[in-house]
Amino acid sequence: MKPGAAGGRQAPFRASCAINFKRLIHAIGAGCAILLTTACASLPEVPYRDDALISVASPTVANAQGDMRPAKSNALIARRWHGARISHADVREVAVREEAATGSSLITGNKVTLLYDGPQTMAAMIEAISNARHHIHLETYIFDQDDLGMKFADLLIARQRAGVQVAITYDSVGTFGTPQAFFDKMRDAGIHLLAFNPVNPLKLIGPWLPNNRDHRKILIVDGSVGFTGGVNISGDYSTSSLFRSSARRDEKVGWRDTHIKIEGPAVAALQTVFLESRASQNAPDLPDRMFFPPQIEAGDKLVRVLASEPGGDHEIYKAYMLAIEGAQHTVHITSAYFVPDAQILQALNAAARRGVDVRIILPGVTDSSLVFHAARSYYAEMLESGIRIYQLQVAILHAKTAVVDKMWSTVGSTNIDTRSFLHNSEINLVVMGEEFGAAMEAAFTEDLRNSVEITPGKWQRRGTGDRLKEWAARQLAYWL
Repeated sequence: MKPGAAGGRQAPFRASCAINFKRLIHAIGAGCAILLTTACASLPEVPYRDDALISVASPTVANAQGDMRPAKSNALIARRWHGARISHADVREVAVREEAATGSSLITGNKVTLLYDGPQTMAAMIEAISNARHHIHLETYIFDQDDLGMKFADLLIARQRAGVQVAITYDSVGTFGTPQAFFDKMRDAGIHLLAFNPVNPLKLIGPWLPNNRDHRKILIVDGSVGFTGGVNISGDYSTSSLFRSSARRDEKVGWRDTHIKIEGPAVAALQTVFLESRASQNAPDLPDRMFFPPQIEAGDKLVRVLASEPGGDHEIYKAYMLAIEGAQHTVHITSAYFVPDAQILQALNAAARRGVDVRIILPGVTDSSLVFHAARSYYAEMLESGIRIYQLQVAILHAKTAVVDKMWSTVGSTNIDTRSFLHNSEINLVVMGEEFGAAMEAAFTEDLRNSVEITPGKWQRRGTGDRLKEWAARQLAYWL
């Protein structure tokens, strides 16, 4: 695969969040043959209309004091959706089915802040880290040794030396190009470092699973504020994209991404995900630093924290499937790496055919040529079903978001592809509510402004060379 951007300006070769085969071969050498010969696992069927999926009459909702009584949780949902386009009964059914499928309850009392692109996200995370008093927990796929990465590392070292306990989990493939000395400097300062699934099997404690990667992006400070989404620690996020920007297209443009800041009881769920990830790697226990302080309500947002991992229950995949299959009016998805399995593709096509407004924003410029062309191999079928496809121009798209019926929204690390759903450890936050849904819709509309629609006529006129690339990339869809 040719490194750099496809379909637009060139981008420097680096650790892509879509597993890049050239990078993976370099990372695991002869072990790559194992990946290509291992039998393909499969994703579960998610029958939305199967009433057996519902095991309770009302969704479980937790607040700062614990689980609410069913009558109180139902009253909360009825009050929130009074007069809304989607009835509270429909919202309750969506919540019940999602809980039955994922095993995760809703959590109320949260403040949720959308963060766009690198500079805004980094500023918010740096502020939180600078104010840390007890501990800082960071889990990331990429941690580059560039100007931004070194600034971030220096701040973490300073906080560790100031008496704040810092623990970092980083993925071994995502950071393959980062010198070990970069991490050794942090370790020497007292930071607790964990390399997830080391590429070198001699460094493992447990089985060698090179195809299973930690793709999560989590930051937790003092157990009271958390961050998650698509943003890695990398110089790609030093500048903004054209999102809500007056910058000219010929100026330096950063990656387009979305992150989220969380305050309130849901931070404890993020903390649990971080600690369980370390435990899965047989990492030494961290000295207790009030990881779970008394919970307080910080806002009114109703959220569900979904974490998935290889060999798990595919929670994020199920949530996506249920949301798409249950959609009544709109499905608006922004996906950096889009290589859908048969069931997701069928659900999207079926939604469009029954009159749902299905629109998907995909990259017009990418850091992964294989994924770019694999995604395009699905365009013809999607366009025929009535799905409207847009390609974001100039900036590399890295966001992974969706909003359904303007009331079910998700932001996280998960791409719409088999790798994310089946082979990676991922995390997504689902937010229920029209206010947050409106903010997500506004962001989607803004991205449409910087995108070009792919019409059926335009798609039919593409060249033979593009068609061959799409066919070839499609053959590797499972592994991308």
